[in-house]
Amino acid sequence: MKRCLRCHNEFAGESWTCPSCGFAPSADDGLMLFAPELASENAGFSEGYFAELAKREKGHFWFEARNELLIWALGRYFPDAKSFLEIGCGTGFVLSGLHEAYPSLDLWGSEIFVEGLRFAAARLSNLSPHANSSSVHRSPFTVHRLLQMDARRIPFIEEYDVIGAFDVLEHIEEDESVLAEMFRAVVPGGGILITVPQHRWLWSSVDEYSFHKRRYSRRELVDQVRKAGFRVIRITSFVSSVLPLMLASRWRKRKNKPEPLSEFELSKTVNAALLKTLRMENVLIRSGLSFPAGGSLLLVASKPK
Repeated sequence: MKRCLRCHNEFAGESWTCPSCGFAPSADDGLMLFAPELASENAGFSEGYFAELAKREKGHFWFEARNELLIWALGRYFPDAKSFLEIGCGTGFVLSGLHEAYPSLDLWGSEIFVEGLRFAAARLSNLSPHANSSSVHRSPFTVHRLLQMDARRIPFIEEYDVIGAFDVLEHIEEDESVLAEMFRAVVPGGGILITVPQHRWLWSSVDEYSFHKRRYSRRELVDQVRKAGFRVIRITSFVSSVLPLMLASRWRKRKNKPEPLSEFELSKTVNAALLKTLRMENVLIRSGLSFPAGGSLLLVASKPK
């Protein structure tokens, strides 16, 4: 069900024009713009960062291991999901992985920056289409639905089986509002997948460069998710096995202030070793082990029926 962001009327159908007040979102090259005033600049991120991400995500140990963990978590905890929305989809790296793993899943992505959506559109348009896909709005691709949107104002009511926000909440001051909107937009019996950076004592220039507002504690994240109305199913730290290396790197950065993107500059040998380590860690998480500490948190929660 759609929700008009002007008058809050709920309506169905393919058209985005509100039958009550006549409001309709604007469009840019086939992309629906629900928050055009924030599409190029806001305090939560920098649109220039997407070009760097697009070059570095594929093959990087952290992004690859996180994708594998998310693909598993979606299938493990929401095996019957038919629709999925990723909030803050960036360059589409997670969506492309989900499409390869679950080709029949109806995937949607949202991003505050149009620049990020353009990278995502290019990446996703190269993927094979679903056999019976259809699009609510016309865009350069037919499989994936990309929306420019402020996560604090989601234009849907009980629309998606699962909503994901992967390293997004830490960019938004009003993270509790985002969780409340996610609760409104997910169907009863559905749920959410969330990842966030963990431990305030890991704060460094990387967080500052990435426009982070905070790093979370486990209790803080659980309390906010429950306050929004969700029931927590699983929470675990990840990037746990390399936490000592992360801590050493962050403390060194506090002293020497190197370039924030230096964490991406790894030799192929080191990157391969770290990816192997995190894949072994993922095996333990899939077996039921929940790590008490780590660079990041994964939370799975459901909306009561």
